[in-house]
Amino acid sequence: MRHLIAVFLTALLVLTAVPVMAQQADTVNYQTWEQVAERAEALSANPQATDEELARTRARIVDWRDRLQAGQNVNADRIATLRNQIESLGPAPAEGESEDEEVAARRSELTSQLSTAQAPRLAATEAASRANSIIGQIDEIIRQRQALELAKQSPSPLLPSSWADAAVDGLTLAEGVAGEITGQDATPETWAELRPRLPQVGAYLIAALLILTYGRAWIVNLPSRLSARASQHSRAVLAFVVSLGQIAIPLAGVYLGISAIRATGLAGEWTTPFLSALPLAAMILFGGIWLARALFPRKAIAYTSLQMSEAARVSAGRMVTVLAAMMAIHHLLSRAVLPLSGLYEHGEAQVGRVPVQFGEASAGVWHLGLAVATALAMFRLGNVLRRLTRDAVTQDLSYRHWIVAWAGRLTRIVAPLAVLAIAAGFVNLGNLFIWPWLFSLALVGLLILLQDFIADLFDMVQHGAEGAREGLAPLLSGFALVLASIPVFMVIWGATPEELGEYWLSFRQGISLGGISLSPGAILTFLVIFAVGYMLTRGAQGALRNSILPKTKLDPGGQNAVVSGLGYVGIVLAALMAITSAGIDLSSLAIVAGALSVGIGFGLQNIVSNFVSGIILLIERPVSVGDWISAGGQQGIVKRISVRSTQVETFDKTEVIVPNSDLISQPVTNWTRHNKVGRIIIPVGVAYGTDTRKVEAILREITEDHPLVAIDPAPAILFRAFGADSLDFEIRAILADVGTGLGVTSDLLHAIAARFAEEGIEIPFAQRDIWLRNPESLPGQRQGPERPAKERPVAADRPAPEPRDTSVAARELPDDGDFDSGR
Repeated sequence: MRHLIAVFLTALLVLTAVPVMAQQADTVNYQTWEQVAERAEALSANPQATDEELARTRARIVDWRDRLQAGQNVNADRIATLRNQIESLGPAPAEGESEDEEVAARRSELTSQLSTAQAPRLAATEAASRANSIIGQIDEIIRQRQALELAKQSPSPLLPSSWADAAVDGLTLAEGVAGEITGQDATPETWAELRPRLPQVGAYLIAALLILTYGRAWIVNLPSRLSARASQHSRAVLAFVVSLGQIAIPLAGVYLGISAIRATGLAGEWTTPFLSALPLAAMILFGGIWLARALFPRKAIAYTSLQMSEAARVSAGRMVTVLAAMMAIHHLLSRAVLPLSGLYEHGEAQVGRVPVQFGEASAGVWHLGLAVATALAMFRLGNVLRRLTRDAVTQDLSYRHWIVAWAGRLTRIVAPLAVLAIAAGFVNLGNLFIWPWLFSLALVGLLILLQDFIADLFDMVQHGAEGAREGLAPLLSGFALVLASIPVFMVIWGATPEELGEYWLSFRQGISLGGISLSPGAILTFLVIFAVGYMLTRGAQGALRNSILPKTKLDPGGQNAVVSGLGYVGIVLAALMAITSAGIDLSSLAIVAGALSVGIGFGLQNIVSNFVSGIILLIERPVSVGDWISAGGQQGIVKRISVRSTQVETFDKTEVIVPNSDLISQPVTNWTRHNKVGRIIIPVGVAYGTDTRKVEAILREITEDHPLVAIDPAPAILFRAFGADSLDFEIRAILADVGTGLGVTSDLLHAIAARFAEEGIEIPFAQRDIWLRNPESLPGQRQGPERPAKERPVAADRPAPEPRDTSVAARELPDDGDFDSGR
């Protein structure tokens, strides 16, 4: 935590030091700026201006804008001082009013000085706004030209003439490359220079062949061999890190091979463009092969990132490998030979193409061949991916499966559209569909693997603890990774570094919401100040709770109220300090507060009611932590009181959350508010004919003998009523701790039962007699005359009950014709 705070404070110091450093910037020469701005505006209005001229002018305007933005912070300290001085003079007099002459003169002098100090800042602000406008105009011109280039239609590749041109240009290219490779175009001086370098060339070639054959096979099998020796929670991390060698080692072999060819001195204008484009093409190829093996493994080392059948994984991996090869070939040809390459076409700005100039017709034919082969593999891959959610081997699918499935559906649409566009002559547009889409799919797959790698890192650090991979930290890290990939997606789809710089500048400047300016610096300042204030508040609460308050005479409820109140005050103060330090004008929050008041009046009234009730509970303390209360049909011990609700633990150890408004607006029984003294009432019934005075004496003796029953006031034994089945008595006793009421009640009942048994006192129970009206009608009964009642058997262990009126009970029984109540 200390390291994290140090990082935050360092970043805060850097952010706050930038304006101070900006104040020391040199004074801007506005006359020179006017000349530069006028020339830039004239160039942007000239339709004949080239892209190179526009790019150079734009870079110059960007440099001026940086100087102008630094000039907007000039005299910041002086301006702040003058404003404070003016505010100290009091409010300016209203219209028709006057003030003291000395005060008015001083106000006028300070206002004049403030205007003079603000003049450079206003001029810099106006100039920076003009620079932004010029940069926006140039960017718009460049975007329009790029759009026109992408929408340009060339002769259709399906025309026979286009095929003839493609054949001629292809033969010319093949002859030129073959002449350099075979050395036909080499001079005797070249061969003479090559002989001393033959050992070096041979060493390069041998090393390249060994790495590309044995080295590549070794690194492919290395992850599975090493992971077999690793622990279960570190196996996935080790396998991922080692698998990256499947890209690095073959690239090293390609680099050595290129070095061998360059060392011969035979590479000329025909092969040098291919050699220059070969490293990135090799990286695309081997990176795609690695992605296919990692994302769609034939045999998973730890787990598979996507839940799919083995046949689907094999098919998808094969198609990804084919697409990687096609992307590498396209990169090689587009950089060295072919124009009309879509977003990745640099035209005249590209350096080092082969001498032959492919025409648009012949280039369209070559692009169509690449597009058809690529589209077939894309369509097959899309078929596999789109069935990912439908044919899943498990129902527990994460969001990534749905994203990949939708990507597969779109891939099946993009592939034929690209082929149709190229066939129609829109070669740049077709290439715009295919290659950026494939790079985007590759980036999505890479993000999935990196998210799993981050989760595996947390799992390894926590030694395989339960929930380590699915915790909050891996989730937030994965989300941050997705946010960081947004600029990469933008570059894939044609964003230039200049455009990314403009987006980053806009992000740094922040946005304005209701007069409140939010920027990354302001947000970081707010978070750091609030975090420091929050930690200080928690530290003060801990010191009060553990060190200071236990030594006072406050009860636990009062101590909890003091600690909670300190926490709320500290958090509010920390928020106010953070808002002020971040430069957010609190007066700008008035509109937001007004809007919130409307929302509170309609939709948040229950929350506000609970909040206010919580404050009342903490101040008045009708209920405190540790009290035994009855509220809302629940009984239990108060465990915690917050601003919204109160946590009550019932006697069966369940947690009940009671809204604070219920504790304020509804009746609440607090059994232990001021003291723990309470009364228990125990009803006791005896049979008719029992000596009531004897019963009273026995009950009094038993109650007074219990150690937890208070002597003063003495327990009361009351003869309450003649019940339907018993003589009803009642024990009323005061206990020093009402919390022991259940245990005392149980003890007294045990003692009463034993004493009544000794004294022969009967505890009655309700009795009812049921007479059968027609017993002979019951199934299985012998027909015959009903026996008289006096012959009916009576249980030997129970005396025959005396007849009494049971008409009430009789009316409670059902009468369906077979049964009747006794009469």
